Amino acid sequence: MSEKRFRFILRCLRFDDITTRNERREIDKFAPIREVFETFLATFQKNFISSEFLTIDEQLLAFRGRCPFRQYMPRKPARYGVKMFALVDAKTSYTFNLEPYLGAQPEGPYKLSNSPNDLVLRLVQPVEGTNRNITGDNWFTSVPLAIKLLEKKLTYVGTMRKNKREIPTEFLPTKNREEKTSIFGFREDLTMASYCPKKNKAVIVISSMHHDSSIDPESGENRLPEIITCYNQTKVGVDLVDQMSDNYNVARTTNRWPMVVFYDLLNISGINACCVYKANHPNEKVLRSDFIEKFAWELIKPQIEHRSTISVIPREIRRRARHLLGLEEVLPPPPPPDMPGSCIRRCYICTRSRNKSTRKICHKCSRHACKEHMVEVCTSCLSCKK
Repeated sequence: MSEKRFRFILRCLRFDDITTRNERREIDKFAPIREVFETFLATFQKNFISSEFLTIDEQLLAFRGRCPFRQYMPRKPARYGVKMFALVDAKTSYTFNLEPYLGAQPEGPYKLSNSPNDLVLRLVQPVEGTNRNITGDNWFTSVPLAIKLLEKKLTYVGTMRKNKREIPTEFLPTKNREEKTSIFGFREDLTMASYCPKKNKAVIVISSMHHDSSIDPESGENRLPEIITCYNQTKVGVDLVDQMSDNYNVARTTNRWPMVVFYDLLNISGINACCVYKANHPNEKVLRSDFIEKFAWELIKPQIEHRSTISVIPREIRRRARHLLGLEEVLPPPPPPDMPGSCIRRCYICTRSRNKSTRKICHKCSRHACKEHMVEVCTSCLSCKK
């Protein structure tokens, strides 16, 4: 496929029926790609079994064009774009669930609450009742959320903002508190810990998975609580997916936000496919770059096989297709003895733009070729099998 053809397809690519789009947009801002988006998610959730640790965090898909729910996040590298919440396996970086931030939706079935508690409960629906642990940052974390997740047989570990009313005053940062010390609080099935890394600072975390005041012995002089160690080890899932997407990014410059979402789905699909392959081949060392190359080849191979058999496609393109597939080239029958190549035909190697004609015929394949694509060989070398 030529670059011109590829760019033409990108310009024409749509993911829904344009004749009914305006009607669907009246109840859903995400209508232009909703169906494709949900198809991807259904595939993600049925093809992999996650580890015991999952992470919830936000992504920002870079985009500065027109979009009814474009967000500004100054701490992100892109700053402007489509905000996406993700549920990711903390050990394998496999993405299980996604939800775009759409702001206030119109009245209808897609009008949902954007509160952190409701958002987390929707994201974890694929793993409810599995006794897995969810890790989240202080934007999501609250005591009511941890309790609701326990009801769904899920534990939670996360940092807390210091303005939460559930935090006792003793847990807040003070100047008189000794450095590298921890305070623990217990309530039913929840544990709260406050760690002082330095003067007038405090890191506050809650956990429904830990039920004691254990200190991680591997933290050495820092004397970190095991809750914080667990949080540090499991919080990077979504950030790692972002990094892996940037390393091998399929995105192209576009003015349409549905294409931005589609490119993100393709990036995540490649990462998820690699995770599935590694899980099925645990003893094989797999480089992601090699996997992506093989993955792309398997996607285009059926199309190349099909095009290599279409007679109306130029012969040179079919020859190259068979060469890529490793197939023996089907040569045309040699000319009759009484026609030694006196007719003039196009060189089968030259492009159409050059359109060079010749009388010369290759001795081996019996095809016309110009001087630039022929070499002179003596009869001894020609008859030599080597």
